[in-house]
Amino acid sequence: MKKILCLLVSAWLLNCESGFAQGEMDAYKFSQSDLNGTARYLSMGGAFGALGGDISAMRTNPAGLAIYRSSEVVTTLSLSSIKTNTNWIGTEMDDDRTKFNFDNIAYVGYFPTGSDEGIVGWNVGFSYNRVKNFNRCYRMGRGAGGNSISDYLAGYANLSYDPNTGGGLTGNDLWSTDNYNPYLSQNWLPTLAYNAGLIDVDNKNQSGNFYSTFGYWDDQHNWQPLEVQSADMLVTEKGAIDKYDFSFATNISNLFFVGATVSVTDIDYHSSTIYDENFGYFNSEAENIDFNDHLYWDNYTALEGTGYSFNLGVIARPTDFLRLGVAYNSSTWYKMTNYYSAEAGAFVFDYYAGSQNPLDPNNPDMTREASTPTDYYTEYKLRTPDKWIFSAAAILGESALISVDYELTNYKSMNLQDRDGYEQEGDNSMIKEDFRTAGMLKVGAEYKVTPQFAIRLGGAWQNSPVQDHMKYSEYGDITEVYPAGTRTAYTIDHQVNYYTVGLGYRFTPNFYLDLACVYRKQKEDVYPYPHLINDGDVLVESIPATLKTNTTKVALTLGYKF
Repeated sequence: MKKILCLLVSAWLLNCESGFAQGEMDAYKFSQSDLNGTARYLSMGGAFGALGGDISAMRTNPAGLAIYRSSEVVTTLSLSSIKTNTNWIGTEMDDDRTKFNFDNIAYVGYFPTGSDEGIVGWNVGFSYNRVKNFNRCYRMGRGAGGNSISDYLAGYANLSYDPNTGGGLTGNDLWSTDNYNPYLSQNWLPTLAYNAGLIDVDNKNQSGNFYSTFGYWDDQHNWQPLEVQSADMLVTEKGAIDKYDFSFATNISNLFFVGATVSVTDIDYHSSTIYDENFGYFNSEAENIDFNDHLYWDNYTALEGTGYSFNLGVIARPTDFLRLGVAYNSSTWYKMTNYYSAEAGAFVFDYYAGSQNPLDPNNPDMTREASTPTDYYTEYKLRTPDKWIFSAAAILGESALISVDYELTNYKSMNLQDRDGYEQEGDNSMIKEDFRTAGMLKVGAEYKVTPQFAIRLGGAWQNSPVQDHMKYSEYGDITEVYPAGTRTAYTIDHQVNYYTVGLGYRFTPNFYLDLACVYRKQKEDVYPYPHLINDGDVLVESIPATLKTNTTKVALTLGYKF
C-alpha cells in the first residue's frame, strides 16, 4: 500500500513546477502545540477545561471565560532551558540552549446584567498566546558501519525504472548546469544528488543503473561500495506558533457557562540540517598526500503561515462542588509559504580511475558541489486536526480543588492541498494510514495555605499519534517515509510528558503574582534518511538515533483585577 501511495506522490511531484513540496511529516509538525499559558494554568498541568477563570482557557474551553466576576489584565514571561541528548548506535551527544519568551498578554472584560436568573453576565476576552516553541538544537554522530545516504539516493533514483518498458530516470534527465532551472520537471532529490556527485551512472542514456560514487572498481570492473567510517548530523530549529484569540462567553443562572472563541494563528519556522559522512583516508603515492573521502547533504527551510480556527465550549455546574465541561476545538485552516534551499557535495579521491564515463576526465581527484535555487518557494494549504476536550473539576471547600482534562485529537483528519485548493491525494492517504487519534490526560490540583498564598501541582501525559508501523524495531516491520523536497531527515514521536508545580500569591484583592515550573520530557527517533523499500524488500535500511529533549521552563505571571 505504501508503495502505491509513493507512486501517487511521485506522480504529483513530476507534474509540479519543482520537486519541492510538503508531506505528511510537515503536516504533523505544524499541527502540534505545547503546554503553554499563564503560570497558574501551567502549574496545574493545563487542566482548566471545567475550572475556567484563567485566560489560557480561552483557547481550550472558552466557556471558562464566563467564570470571571471581574475584569482583568494579565501577562506572562518565561525562561526555558532546552537540553537534548542523542544516542546513535552507542555514540551519545548533548546540547544545551536557554531561551527567554514572552508567552501571553490578555484582557478580560466582565459586564454583569444585575440579574440572578437567566443571563447573569457577559464576558469578552482578547489574548495573545505562544502555543508552540520550535527552538532547539541537537547533534548526532556515529562510528563505522551502516549504509550511506548516497546508497539511499542511488536506490531512490533507480526505483523509477520500469523493467517492462525500460523507462525511468537517466543521467541525462538529471544533469543540469550551475544555473539551475527552477521549473525543472524532475524531482530535486535525485537531481541534487547526481549533480553534486553523490551518485553516478555507467551509461547516462540508460535508466535503473545509478550507484553511490563512494566505492572502487574491482579487477572484474564491478563496483564495490565503501563502508561509512563516521557520520554526523546537526539540526537547528527556531520559531514559534502564536495565536490571537477573540472570545465571548455568558453565564446562565450560575448553572451553565457557554463560550466561543475565534482565533488567528501565525507560524514562523526556520530550520537547518547539516549532514556529513566520512569514508576514511586514502594515500596518493604520486602527491604523497592523504585524502579523506566525504560527502555533505545540507538542507535549509523557512516557513510562514497564517490560519484561523474557532472553539466552542460549555461548563455545567450541577452542584456547588462539581463542574463538568466539554469543548470542541476546530481545525486550523492555514495558508503556508515555504522557502527551501539545499546544497550538497562529494569528494572521492581517484574515483574516476578506470571509469568508462567520467563527468570530468581532466579532474580525476574531484570535489563536486551543487545547490538548488535559493529563491524557490512553494505555497500550500494545511488543515490541522480537530480536538474534543472532556473535563471535570471538584471544588473542595474554600481551600482546595482538583481538575482533570482529557483531550482527543484526530490526527487522521490532517489535510494538505496545493495553493489552488486541490487535494494532495497521495499525502492525505498516507496521513490516514500513518496517524491515529491521540489522547492527552491533564491533571491539576491547588491548595490555599492562606487566603493569599496557594500551592499547585499537576502533570500531563500525551501518547504519540504515529502508528506503530512507523516506529523503528529491529524485530518488526520497517516502513518507508517520504519527506518533502531534498530533505531526507525526519523524526518519529514516542511520547511527551509534563510535570508541573507552582505558587501563587495575592498581594491585594486586585494584584497577584503566579510562578510555575514545568519539566517537559520528549522522546523521538531521528532518521538521517528513510528506509528504502521496494515490493516489501528492504534495499537500504536506515538506523535512527534516539533523541531525548528535556525542557525546564520557569514562568512568571502578573495579573490585575478591576
